[in-house]
Amino acid sequence: MAGALTIQLPNIPSAIALGGYGEANLKFLSQQTGASLVLRGQELLIAGTDKQVNLAARLVRSLENLWSKGNNISTADILTARQAIEGDRQGEFQDLQRDILAKSRRNQEIRAKTFRQRQYIEAIRKRDLTFAIGPAGTGKTYLAVVVAVQELLSNQFERLILTRPAVEAGEKLGFLPGDLQQKVNPYLRPLYDAINEFIDPEKVPNLIERGVIEVAPLAYMRGRTLDNAFVIVDEAQNTTPAQMKMVLTRLGFGSRMVITGDITQTDLPLHQQSGLTVALQILKHVEDIAFCEFTQKDVVRHPLVQRIVAAYEDHERQSISH
Repeated sequence: MAGALTIQLPNIPSAIALGGYGEANLKFLSQQTGASLVLRGQELLIAGTDKQVNLAARLVRSLENLWSKGNNISTADILTARQAIEGDRQGEFQDLQRDILAKSRRNQEIRAKTFRQRQYIEAIRKRDLTFAIGPAGTGKTYLAVVVAVQELLSNQFERLILTRPAVEAGEKLGFLPGDLQQKVNPYLRPLYDAINEFIDPEKVPNLIERGVIEVAPLAYMRGRTLDNAFVIVDEAQNTTPAQMKMVLTRLGFGSRMVITGDITQTDLPLHQQSGLTVALQILKHVEDIAFCEFTQKDVVRHPLVQRIVAAYEDHERQSISH
């Protein structure tokens, strides 16, 4: 049976938020439900079979906490809303939308967009060591930096240390112009970008000078004990087993460490095992370590990124089976 429904939205900002850029959200909702969704001013018209219309209306209403305030909606929000409906987790989904992790300098609300992201944030807060594994765009590093900066600003830690292996530079690092900071900055740019959302970029150099924030290649962690620090090891799939053991054993008193990486995206030489892969095997039964695994369903970038990740995963599975 064919059905139709009209939902009256409270104002134009809510209609813009629900529709998304170029009405991308309406197109995605249509793909997910089979219903037709059309915005006319503040009216949302939904048409299709009774089942399609019902699902589309439930998805739209479950996202009301976001669009009613004019907040951006991502494909991850829509997919999580659908998972909540199908898994009878609507109450949990409403909590997810209400739980604001932080506000950026531009007053944007930062929150988990998927159930796995929320579990990850809880793990970071509760455990001294957390591993986050999964594809690009799942918020592994970004969310770790958000939690770290909030806890640094509330004086729970004395310093924030962000590190990653400069494997792409290899031994060529010495040939790059400038001092150490200028040499490694291109490899650490994503970490700076996340910090700058919460701390005025003009204040960051002073915090670095005072040692409150340290952004350095992994090699510079050797021989140190990191007390009262929040440590984030990014791109950990590019560590060697020796490097991974070295950094894990740097964990000092009053410290917390988050290790992030995508084991499908290693830049190491073909014969070299990834320290991240080895660590996951060795530490999987060690108590008080959290392991968070993300999939393409947790990708919160452009919808096309989600499809690219899925296509690559399919290709790799077919290559293994052949």
